[in-house]
Amino acid sequence: MLCDLHTTVSFTGHRSYAHQADESLASVLYELYMAGFRLFLSGMARGFDLAAAETVLRLRHDLCPEIRLGCAIPFEGQEQRFPTKEQIRYRNIRAQADEEVVLCPGYQRDCYRLRNNLLVERAAVLVAWYDGSEGGTHYTIHRAARLGRRICNLCTSPHENELPGLF
Repeated sequence: MLCDLHTTVSFTGHRSYAHQADESLASVLYELYMAGFRLFLSGMARGFDLAAAETVLRLRHDLCPEIRLGCAIPFEGQEQRFPTKEQIRYRNIRAQADEEVVLCPGYQRDCYRLRNNLLVERAAVLVAWYDGSEGGTHYTIHRAARLGRRICNLCTSPHENELPGLF
């Protein structure tokens, strides 16, 4: 997956995301598109990642014909661990993506860390749904902050103002 850092956005967020910020997400992505961002990378996890990917696809269909969706897939078969409804969503998104990278042929202990690192290293902006809790989103947010990436956290949380680079 070839990315121009300065025109790429990545997503990170919790599986517990239940569409609380869909309007804000669409608005932020549209603003980023209008500012010149064209490639939007999803880690394809349940929750926020899939919702963000679907938002990119809707924007491409409705308003932003040059927007591209990239899928950063930690391992082949990732969706097999999802409930059936989420597997269908995942496969639909993947079929409509403009590009993808699969990091491991099957599950490996560090496949999610590899995916999260790719999301941070290949994008100038990270759009997140981060509530301050531990886990992969926490790791990704803090790595992005250490690397000086801009972070847009759509989750209102007392922890969100603790990180540099938030907007």
